[in-house]
Amino acid sequence: MPNRLAGILLIGALSLPGAAFAQEAKKAPEPLKIKVGDMAPDFTLLEYDGHGLKPVSLHDYRGKKQVALAFFVFAFTGG
Repeated sequence: MPNRLAGILLIGALSLPGAAFAQEAKKAPEPLKIKVGDMAPDFTLLEYDGHGLKPVSLHDYRGKKQVALAFFVFAFTGG
């Protein structure tokens, strides 16, 4: 019986530092790297023109036209 109690106490003692480490491992989320007014990195999306999909890249417009990007969280999701 004393050996069983010692084993249970040992397992409990070894699990405590792991639980404390798990709490320390959580970090605050990193801030967004793109800020208002920053130049957007190049990306490619699909455009639907009523007949089919075709790729459109931001670099297609760079230096030719001004492009405004807007992102709408939960757009068209109903929530």
